[in-house]
Amino acid sequence: MYDRTLREKERLHRPEKLRIAAAAVRMIRPGQVVILDSGTTTTAIARACRHFRSLTIITNATNIADELAGASVEVILTGGTLRKNSFSLVGPLAEESLRHLSADMLFLGVDGFDVRYGLTTPNLLEARVNRAMAEAVRRTIVVCDSSKFGRRSLSLIMPTSAVHETITDRKVPKQELKALREAKVDLTLV
Repeated sequence: MYDRTLREKERLHRPEKLRIAAAAVRMIRPGQVVILDSGTTTTAIARACRHFRSLTIITNATNIADELAGASVEVILTGGTLRKNSFSLVGPLAEESLRHLSADMLFLGVDGFDVRYGLTTPNLLEARVNRAMAEAVRRTIVVCDSSKFGRRSLSLIMPTSAVHETITDRKVPKQELKALREAKVDLTLV
């Protein structure tokens, strides 16, 4: 699967991503610690979090940190090596910093979600950072539009069994919805 730039992804499925972001933000409570993976849907979540007075966001995305600059939200960047096409920080520094943190929830964007196989991304280093994020949280919530379902990318992030909830739009194929329910993943359709 082609590793599109963040700028290319921003133009795709924009209304769905905004609805997904709104549903995600409704799950967040003041005082929580939230991890946001890099991506366009998680960037939309970050924009919608600017109003919080007491919230900590951990991210590996430099563009998300930039979005939250000047807001009351406390931002922790993981550190690491910059992936220019996604503005994400990856590598051993990012992974190690996450091993020393604990958060309430992770909002994870993915490039592919094959319910029988798991969550995928085109970059090996990004997949490793995503796994470290999931290990640092109590609840992993996948945020992706319906175009990601039934697709696989190069690198496995985690199996579907590691997902607690998925927020997506109503265009998900029926067989994928059925598989999600069979996998006992909570589902929010927007």
